[in-house]
Amino acid sequence: MQAPATCIVLPIAGKDHFCSALPLLARAASFPPQGRGLRAARAPVAGGAGAAAEEEEEEEEEEWRKGRRCGHPGAPHRCVRGAARCSRQDDRRPAPGLLLHRAQGGPGQKEKGDFIALDLGGSYFRILRVKVSHEKKQTVQMESEIYNTPEDIMHGSGTRLFDHVAECLGDFMEKQQIKDKKLPVGFTFSFPCRQSKLDEGILITWTKRFKASGVEGADVVKLLNKAIKKRGDYDADIMAVVNDTVGTMMTCGFDDQRCEVGLIIGTGTNACYMEEMRHIDLVEGDEGRMCINTEWGAFGDDGSLEDIRTEFDREIDRGSLNPGKQLFEKMVSGMYMGELVRLILVKMAKEGLLFEGRITPELLTKGKFETKHVSAIEKSKEGLNKAKEILTRLGVEPSHEDCIAVQHVCTIVSFRSANLVASTLGAILNQLRDNKGVGRLRTTVGVDGSLYKMHPQYARRLHKTTRRLVPDSDVRFLLSESGSGKGAAMVTAVAYRLSEQHRLIDETLAEFKLTHEQLLQVKKRMRTEMEAGLKKKSHETAKVKMLPTFVRSTPDGTENGDFLALDLGGTNFRVLLVKIRSGKRRTVEMHNKIYAIPIEVMQGTGEELFDHIVTCISDFLDYMGIKGARLPLGFTFSFPCKQTSLDAGILLNWTKGFKATDCEGEDVVYLLREGIKRREEFDLDVVAVVNDTVGTMMTCAYEDPNCEIGLIVGTGSNACYMEEMRNVEMVDGEQGRMCVNMEWGAFGDNGCLDDIRTIYDKAVDDYSLNAGKQRYEKMISGMYLGEIVRNILIDFTKRGFLFRGQISETLKTRHIFETKFLSQIESDRLALLQVRTILQQLGLNSTCDDSIIVKTVCGAVSKRAAQLCGAGMAAVVDKIRENRGLEHLEITVGVDGTLYKLHPHFSRIMHQTVKDLAPKCDVTFLLSEDGSGKGAALITAVGCRLRDAEQN
Repeated sequence: MQAPATCIVLPIAGKDHFCSALPLLARAASFPPQGRGLRAARAPVAGGAGAAAEEEEEEEEEEWRKGRRCGHPGAPHRCVRGAARCSRQDDRRPAPGLLLHRAQGGPGQKEKGDFIALDLGGSYFRILRVKVSHEKKQTVQMESEIYNTPEDIMHGSGTRLFDHVAECLGDFMEKQQIKDKKLPVGFTFSFPCRQSKLDEGILITWTKRFKASGVEGADVVKLLNKAIKKRGDYDADIMAVVNDTVGTMMTCGFDDQRCEVGLIIGTGTNACYMEEMRHIDLVEGDEGRMCINTEWGAFGDDGSLEDIRTEFDREIDRGSLNPGKQLFEKMVSGMYMGELVRLILVKMAKEGLLFEGRITPELLTKGKFETKHVSAIEKSKEGLNKAKEILTRLGVEPSHEDCIAVQHVCTIVSFRSANLVASTLGAILNQLRDNKGVGRLRTTVGVDGSLYKMHPQYARRLHKTTRRLVPDSDVRFLLSESGSGKGAAMVTAVAYRLSEQHRLIDETLAEFKLTHEQLLQVKKRMRTEMEAGLKKKSHETAKVKMLPTFVRSTPDGTENGDFLALDLGGTNFRVLLVKIRSGKRRTVEMHNKIYAIPIEVMQGTGEELFDHIVTCISDFLDYMGIKGARLPLGFTFSFPCKQTSLDAGILLNWTKGFKATDCEGEDVVYLLREGIKRREEFDLDVVAVVNDTVGTMMTCAYEDPNCEIGLIVGTGSNACYMEEMRNVEMVDGEQGRMCVNMEWGAFGDNGCLDDIRTIYDKAVDDYSLNAGKQRYEKMISGMYLGEIVRNILIDFTKRGFLFRGQISETLKTRHIFETKFLSQIESDRLALLQVRTILQQLGLNSTCDDSIIVKTVCGAVSKRAAQLCGAGMAAVVDKIRENRGLEHLEITVGVDGTLYKLHPHFSRIMHQTVKDLAPKCDVTFLLSEDGSGKGAALITAVGCRLRDAEQN
């Protein structure tokens, strides 16, 4: 619903016979997107063109200037970001399109450098060179040149227009002797544009008499870049497209940090202001503020101003280059003001109210009465003389009374303009006050434009009406000394600084972006390490151990019975009862209970650890009521072991945070049996010691006989596969196959991956419990990815890229950034606001810009992990294919692990990498259902089947 109008009637002394035909109405626009009406004062505005009234206004203005110049404390958050979207659409919103400009606040105090500003918005345009330095105090030096834009170029082709701009820029650079420099350029383009990033501007529609063809709907930066490239005699780096209104706000914001509104009243008109991010629905995030370019010239294009538009406004519109568009601008701006007055004078002359009814060809000629004439006629002392001089040139032979009447007409038209602008500005000021939740708003409006600057009374009228419409606001109007040029240069300076910052971020993260050639090298090196682990002569020194598991077969479907399984591989320990039934309808029924392993047990003595395990087994047997039975048991022990038989495994070294003493170098099955003996409560038949990766393979092989590889990508990472016995030199025998537990987490421990390890990988390794070991695992597994990210974030914060350069105690805490947060942050369904919420839960007070960077870092780290994992798997499948002498291999990989299952992109990237690096292998990935539990029982069942077969 349209908000109610507030009408302000300006009584004009004398000439009542035409005042009734020209009611001066100022409507309070329902301007904000929420559709709120302006809470404006309804007191009539005292008016008239008399000198006394103007002097009173001048005194009031001076009094306010002296006594009310304080501003609200604190400056707006400063940032310029490289992406923009259109603001929310609301059916209660009037016609102006609220276009987002990615300027957040005024320029900061970090900016420095040499910049060029182009200012195109009328028949003349300026080029400025702006030098910004900040040794003790930030200073700005400017040199500028004004160039003409002929009308035939304004109305010609877009190519001609931008060739002209490029030519003028070349001339300016020649004069400045900077043609050999590639300086950053800010392009003030004073026409409605839609931006999706700072260095892009899609022209929506031409205004201000411009009509160059082929530009509407095109990116003006691309058009200008094309024109510059075509010349070939200089180069320029266009960093930002800046609306002139935004440039004005930024220019004034440099001198007054309270400035949060920009206003142009010249050839055209527009306003911008700093809106709260929380009110801009279609931009992610709710922190800070963003500049809204209102493009309010289009206010009324939807018919909302029809009740105050006059027959003269309609005639102006019909004769314009863009009928039906920019209706508010046509009522208030300098381009149309003189023409409005001319049309009124023609009508009054026709009705015999002026010039004794004389109408001359000059008076009937469009454009003969200009806005500068309105300004001249309204001068308080010489206005009547100017009126006589101007009217005489039009050939109408004015009387003294005619000159007074024309002066009144000019006053009515210009005063209406000031009142309408004050009304719409008032709506913005109310929005700012409501946003801040203050009783009284103190703010500064940066203003520019020829009408505001040159008209003798316009500024005072605008100021006074604005203050009467919003009496609960202290508003300072600050004239832009250098137009929008300095502002454009400052936006460019901020953009340049942030561009440099992004370049450094990209440069850092580039180390995580592995090329196809690098991944092929990783695959090749993995293959070399696999061969070393399999061969007897090099096995001892090999880092990828390729340990025989003595699992010689995958399930064949005849397995049957009840089995116990133990699962030790992390901070939780499981005991399971698995009932396997063979036959036509094979079934696997499982019961389990989870027990915690306290940190003091994980890092205590070996005897304490295995006593704790046996206590948990005892509790489970009581829970299930099966303590009397001597069931076969499979022990999933997810640490590097050297197996000498199916039921004997020597622990090589602890991983995953375990440090229990007197275990490394010992048979873990023996340690378990000794613990059971100490308990003296029950006995078990320990058939197999099982690696979780092998268990994963066996679980999937029970469902898919083609599964001969197991992969874990969770807290840790490992792989296993069915190798030809002839290649397993550590075990006697040439026939058949045996599952080899690769223990591939140690890949790279000999330095073969040092060329792709980053300083962050090294930092994570140095502070780990097993420095120098499991280096591949530390680059790809869930236990370490969060730590890599945390180390990058600390570095970025130290360099001022994140969290305002403040390193929190939280960020200093090792392992605080868990890998599950990577999965959440990288979710495609998660908006930046939710990312920020996750970071806040971690005690990281982030902005939305911070959230973007954090999400980028997480993506780089997880993508590299997936690719490295895929390169390792490519080496495995290609080796199996070559072992079997096949041109093409079809094989299934059984996979488990939280990182693989829960991360939104890991599995897809890994699959694609395998496909790219092993094109002769058709690899299917099958998600395992409880590989370490069900798999252990199946290995035990297969072991019992093979043992029974041997005994029989």
